[in-house]
Amino acid sequence: MSASAPPYLPGHGLLAGRTAVVTAAAGAGIGGATARRFLEEGARVVISDAHARRLKESAHLLAEAFGPDRVTHLTCDVTDEEQVGALFAHAERTHGGLDIVVNNAGLGGTAELTEMTDDQWTKILDVTLNGTFRCTRAALRSLKAAGRGGVVVNNASVVGWRAQRGQAHYAAAKAGVMALTRCAAVEAADYGVRVNAVAPSLAMHPHLAKVTSAELLAELTAKEAFGRYAEPWEVANVIVFLASGYSSYMTGEVVPVSSQHA
Repeated sequence: MSASAPPYLPGHGLLAGRTAVVTAAAGAGIGGATARRFLEEGARVVISDAHARRLKESAHLLAEAFGPDRVTHLTCDVTDEEQVGALFAHAERTHGGLDIVVNNAGLGGTAELTEMTDDQWTKILDVTLNGTFRCTRAALRSLKAAGRGGVVVNNASVVGWRAQRGQAHYAAAKAGVMALTRCAAVEAADYGVRVNAVAPSLAMHPHLAKVTSAELLAELTAKEAFGRYAEPWEVANVIVFLASGYSSYMTGEVVPVSSQHA
């Protein structure tokens, strides 16, 4: 039996006065939904993405809805250390620092292991795991220097826990994000910074529908307890929780947003 998505919840000022950086935030996926939810919760948001045109369009729409003083943007390819550094420098320069970083950038793909090329493996790992490492490192350096605490939320995946055909590279990358999150949390606790992750299963958006077969989407959807995929904003709601004071004693956790995490 499938259930319809619940009503969209209004903001409650959970992130009022805080500044957040969200990567891969151009478009209708989890990053874009997170940026919007953060704004609805009162935060200032710096959005980034490797796709400059889509990023500019997304920033314009958000600025129209929430005000240009609360939304800035900068193109950032997370595989480029110089661009990552420029993103965090922009947040510090524009807003006097940052409080929350959401590492959402990731890249998927499907290939049987025997047919997978080195380039396919390396490309997925460099965006999804190495990119998360670069941004987490930059975030922790900034937050440690500021000395006022802060939060990092990484986007993992249930595939980091369970096997799925054709996903060896993506699963390895997401399992790495989980391990990186736990290790970073232990170190960051020394200076009052929390590091957690979400692990979604299937959050539907137009880009996913274009690159995934209808048969696979139907199969994955049928396995979910509610018989439906998650709306991106439902994952964003969990990210808001992890970024807010309501999760003040949580760090090093990977929170599944799916019934299919084992």
